[in-house]
Amino acid sequence: MNTYELVLEMKLLERRLTLYEEKYGVLSEDFYAALMAGELEEYDEYDETRADFSRWKGIYEIWQRRKRAYDQQIDKGKLAQTMRYQPAY
Repeated sequence: MNTYELVLEMKLLERRLTLYEEKYGVLSEDFYAALMAGELEEYDEYDETRADFSRWKGIYEIWQRRKRAYDQQIDKGKLAQTMRYQPAY
């Protein structure tokens, strides 16, 4: 994926993450840290939250991978050359 495609996909993923953040009242980063630390086990007994948490985790992990790929591409080149549209002057 090129940088432009990564940005588009990350923004789509962020929109999906926002739905869970608004529903549960925490940011995805904090949710993911708590989930990975085993702090959300009490929600395992509820089908809806179990399904939500599984999807939320997956979407967040995909977002993290795309962000790493984006960061690597930005680090490799100059930002001005990476931008999709160049100044016309």
